[in-house]
Amino acid sequence: MKPTTLSEEEETQIADEIGRFEYDPLGFVKYAYDWGEGELAGKPGPRKWQTEFLERVGKQLQEKKTSPNRIIQEAVASGHGIGKSALLGMLICWAMSTKEDTRGIITAGTEPQLKTKTWPEIGKWFRLAINAHWFTVEATSIFSNQEGHKDSWRFDRVTWNKARTEAFAGLHNEGKRIVVVFDEASQIDDVIWEVTDGALTDSNTDILYCVFGNPTRNSGAFRRCFGSDRALWSQGNPLQIDSREVEGVNKEFLDKFVAFHGENSDRVRVRVRGLFPNASSLQFIASDIVYNAQRIEPRSNIDDPLLMSLDIARGGDDNCVFRFRRGLDARTIPPVVIPGEQVRDSMRLVSKAVELLEQYKPDAFFFDGTGVGGPVGDRIRQLGYNVIEIQFGAASTDPRYGNMRAFMYAKGREALQGGLAIDKSPVLETDLTNIEYFHKGPEDKLYLEAKDDMKERGLPSPDEADALMMLFAYPVMAGSGRSLSHPEKARSDWDPYAD
Repeated sequence: MKPTTLSEEEETQIADEIGRFEYDPLGFVKYAYDWGEGELAGKPGPRKWQTEFLERVGKQLQEKKTSPNRIIQEAVASGHGIGKSALLGMLICWAMSTKEDTRGIITAGTEPQLKTKTWPEIGKWFRLAINAHWFTVEATSIFSNQEGHKDSWRFDRVTWNKARTEAFAGLHNEGKRIVVVFDEASQIDDVIWEVTDGALTDSNTDILYCVFGNPTRNSGAFRRCFGSDRALWSQGNPLQIDSREVEGVNKEFLDKFVAFHGENSDRVRVRVRGLFPNASSLQFIASDIVYNAQRIEPRSNIDDPLLMSLDIARGGDDNCVFRFRRGLDARTIPPVVIPGEQVRDSMRLVSKAVELLEQYKPDAFFFDGTGVGGPVGDRIRQLGYNVIEIQFGAASTDPRYGNMRAFMYAKGREALQGGLAIDKSPVLETDLTNIEYFHKGPEDKLYLEAKDDMKERGLPSPDEADALMMLFAYPVMAGSGRSLSHPEKARSDWDPYAD
């Protein structure tokens, strides 16, 4: 039972026991709580997923002995009711109890979530611990009762504000331990993530960075933990937990909820299955479509034409991207990506284009002629190569779409749904799933948001996606563009529809 008054000998014994769990959070949790008794009656121990999470953190802590500068980053997306806040309470209590002068902060998507749900649950697990008397739990902080350590051995509740990021920029505790927790992380602005990433630089320090939440948004930093930034989190395997697989939840209610809304509805995916939505209300290409396309086997026929495209960078932060497709195979020939800053001299880009044209001899070369791309295309033509210039803002060949860009993306989406295989580039995945759409005009034509609008949302230019989608601009017959690799035979009137 949790002691109220301890002799010096008993206090020393507890301190020695807890000291054994410096790199064993699961061992601490099993030792420090009266499982099956009092408030924990009927609970023999942490839930299965909580146990597995604590074991994984412990294993990584052990591995830090040979990689002392490694940061432990864990991401968990889940449905409701899995015991996430309870895990946070146990984890933070372990971190504070087993290393002197540990410092940490927690924030959440909203102040009410942090104040009324997450923080009280954390306080509960400090109160239930065998060493509860070591700490004082207040409205916004937990700190050590050891004299002289109130400011150096503490954990703080912080409300995030992208205009005031000082609390996240000052996360330094060299040689000791830092714990950072984001709860309901989908709602935390990317600026806070960026500042936090930049602050966790102390060497020879135990750094534990954990992010949790319901996967409510298909963009933002939390989404990238399970996409483009996946390799950084949970050793490349961030957790996505279905509430129905967790003991102690109301499975009868969940079964009714799923039956009413449908297994693959976005409400069930987010609230029950711990999966990101198939699509936001404005997302043009659903995440599951891209996920499947990155894992399907590539298919092509011997008579399928080989297509090549080039998307031109508009600035130093954007990239020039060459991509290839033969039939339903847009993976076998890897893309060629050149940072925009490396091709300020457009003739270097021309040289690379000619090199690839000669190497692969594509049946068609779709070229982004918008804006600064024009002079590059002119020079390639002067060298005797035919290119099919694509103006993204030009009229669509299909009246349902407001311009060529929307048309190409629509055709590309059809291909992705129909079995197109693409590479597992996290950049391509993010590009494809970030783009939103809208309808306008009396004919209700479909448009995609402009790149400038995406940048205002904090998103990069979708260069990789644009290069892929250009490969669906026009139909091409195999053999129709063989003159591409033979300048002396090039035809200036080359028709992409020709036999």
